[in-house]
Parts: sequence; C-alpha cells; structure tokens
Amino acid sequence: MPSKQVGWWTMSEHTNDEVQPTALSGNDAVNRAAEQWKESAHRNIPGLGDLPIPDDTANLREGPNLHDGLLALLPLVGVWRGTGHADTAEEGQYAFGQQITFAHDGENYLTYESRIWKLDDEGNSTDLDYRESGFWRISLKDEIEVVLTHSTGVAEIFYGEPMNERAWQIESASTMVTAQGPATLGPGKRLYGLMPNNNLGWVDERMVDGEMRPRMSAELSRVIG
Repeated sequence: MPSKQVGWWTMSEHTNDEVQPTALSGNDAVNRAAEQWKESAHRNIPGLGDLPIPDDTANLREGPNLHDGLLALLPLVGVWRGTGHADTAEEGQYAFGQQITFAHDGENYLTYESRIWKLDDEGNSTDLDYRESGFWRISLKDEIEVVLTHSTGVAEIFYGEPMNERAWQIESASTMVTAQGPATLGPGKRLYGLMPNNNLGWVDERMVDGEMRPRMSAELSRVIG
C-alpha cells in the first residue's frame, strides 16, 4: 500500500503463488485476531441494548458468537479508519478519509458500512463524499456474495472468493445506477487484504475505455475490535 494520500495498491502486485488459500481452524483464527489487535480490543460500536434481538457487534470479544459459516471472513470484523486516494470520472483526483465497519449479530452474514470524506492537501476534512452499506456472505464452498448500495444512487452485486486467509477479491456481476447516479460508473472488482502491518488495504478498479483502472484505494487501521 502506498503512503496515505498518493499512489495505488493494485491487484496486479499479488501473484497467484502469494494468494493460495490457506486452511485455518476456528480457534486459530480467533486467537490470531485477538493477539494482533490488543489496542482496540476494549472498544465496540454502540448498541441500544433494549432490542429483543442481539445488537450488532464489531468486536469478536463482545456480543453473540460469530457464526461458524463466517470464519473465512473473521479478520475483517471491526472498525477500520484511515486515508486513501481517488481518481474518478466525476470528480477527478482527490485524497479522502474513510471509515469501514464490518459487524455481525450472530447470523450468517456480515453487515458493511463505509463513510468517506474529502481531504485537503494538509489532511483536513473539507467535505462529505459518499457512503456505502450492504451485506457480505460466504458459502461452504468459499463463494463470497456482497450486496452494496451507494448513497450516490448505485446498487451492486459482487461475487468472489478468499485469495488466502488475509485477502478477499470480489467482482461485480451487476451494477445498477439510478437516473441521478454516476452514469460513468462501470463494472469493477475489489480487493480487500490485511497488510504485513495488519492494516486493511483495499482497492476498487472499474472498467474505463475497455480496461480496468484503479478508482479508489485506501489503507485503514483497526480502531475497534
């Protein structure tokens, strides 16, 4: 991953030899996550506490147990915050701040939320950008399904698979844009992965003039979970 506000973390940097799936037991996955993120272990997203069903949790130590079917996505659970770089047809190049939340309520899916805000040259927030929300699921055959909606007027379905225990690639099967949405947004793919420093890196590539080009990428640190 590049420095905070410039450059790209591209999918082509990862060879097939580097991303072969690796088996990981449930206990090993939980123990590894607990050891790596001790500093954020005491924090969680707020819950109302008065629902007759479990509140969402972004901390594996609190709330309901993670569903066994989600063990391949376990390292994503938490709140991640950092900065990134965008190059879009609508607004050109700009730096942004971002917070991503992966949470669960004990059922066999993860909830996903992303909030993005623009940054000036000094790293100060200047304006809200856009939001995403949706759900991640994974089958017994490690087939990932992601449903996303964007505040800009986009609804997408992605399919993919784990590349290994620390990286997940998804590709859009359907991208629908409303009449007021970003008409230039084409189909794309995303890669999410834990870096050697245990930050979460991700990149969104989109089809532009017949080829995939980076649209957004970021490096995020775990702040909850």
